[in-house]
Amino acid sequence: MKVLICSTPATGHLNPLLAIARMLAEDGHEVMVLSGSAFRDRAVATGARFAALPGDADFDGRDLQVVVPELARIRPGPDWLRVAMERIFVDRIPDQHLGLRDALRAFPASVVIGDDMFFGALPSLLGPRAERPAIVLCGTSILHCTRPDGAPGFLGLPPAASSEQEAAYARMAGAYEAAVDRPVGLRLAAVLAEFGLRSPPWPLFDAVVRLADTYLQLTAPGFEYPFAYPPNVRFVGALPIVPGQAPLPPWAGDLYGTRKVVLVTQGTVANHDFGLLVGPTLAGLADEPDILTVVTAGGRGLDAIRDAVSGAVPANARLAPYLPFEWLLPRVDAMVTNGGYGSVNQALSVGIPLVGAGLTEDKAEVNARIAWSGVGIDLATNTPTPESIRHAVRTVLDEPGHRREARRLAVELAGYDAKAEILQVLARYGGSGRARSAA
Repeated sequence: MKVLICSTPATGHLNPLLAIARMLAEDGHEVMVLSGSAFRDRAVATGARFAALPGDADFDGRDLQVVVPELARIRPGPDWLRVAMERIFVDRIPDQHLGLRDALRAFPASVVIGDDMFFGALPSLLGPRAERPAIVLCGTSILHCTRPDGAPGFLGLPPAASSEQEAAYARMAGAYEAAVDRPVGLRLAAVLAEFGLRSPPWPLFDAVVRLADTYLQLTAPGFEYPFAYPPNVRFVGALPIVPGQAPLPPWAGDLYGTRKVVLVTQGTVANHDFGLLVGPTLAGLADEPDILTVVTAGGRGLDAIRDAVSGAVPANARLAPYLPFEWLLPRVDAMVTNGGYGSVNQALSVGIPLVGAGLTEDKAEVNARIAWSGVGIDLATNTPTPESIRHAVRTVLDEPGHRREARRLAVELAGYDAKAEILQVLARYGGSGRARSAA
């Protein structure tokens, strides 16, 4: 079977799809990855062929402030979300779709797999089903569906517990629609009109969930709010970590001592300012003699971390640009995160309790689910203090409740065989004959 994998060129979106590419290639399928040219080598290393996205779709999402400089000047909130949706996603749809169409001509796949924010698939999903291959999208973030309690997305709101809370959510949803959904929808309508298509009846993120032939949510139901999901949504658990992405650090032996290991990460997108989370965590835990703080810089230089702490890296801290998670996570006792969905699910798959602090991108939603599911603490801020981090870390380390819930979710995630689930879905579409080019 030929499978075309299409990814937004950002590490958090691409990593899960590369794990899928690797498992498919190992299973004997022909795989092509369509993404940003900056990620060519990583895609080829999975055993897949590679095609670069054309034009404006070929960007390097590891630094969104380079891609969209004005984001650096906007505080987290509706304006930030609107600009990000328009500039990073909607404006890239024409070139993404062109790349998808050209890739299918060169590589007639039976199935297209994309991440949940590869909106270049939207023109195909809105066109005639007979003129495209099956399109399977993967939830590399929280499940973006309209909620029955009316809460707007991306704001980190837990399920409503009362009619008064539902009424408050309705008021917030009205403001959110005016500030985000309506202007983004108008911009999307103009783009889709170029293809002779009308906009779907749902907001952008909701639309791709509902229109995909199958939508694979990369977690377990226990980490998602319970409501009636669209019938095409299928939970598949956490994907296996792609091994060998980084070497062991020179200080690897330090993790085999008696101190508790606390990992702190700002991921690979919102890590342009380590003063937001890494710096306060290092400061907050510096005087905890039973803790070893481990920092992964998401590929950034370590000097940026030293700058965030004015060069005074605590004696109980260990730093690395990247770390091999397959080796590291089984040795971690707690993780401080700004809310990257992939790393959070990887941590939960081995039962690590979490402390979340982050509001940009989808991070408020991910961190809200950390608190709601009981697996950790959501500090609900983009700028936590050292004291708040220290107190939260001591809580998840010293009190059993959050660890117990994290281990419960690890058991639930272990009940899924992600590879078998995905292969079963693809087998459903792989026998449909030679694929045609996308509309």
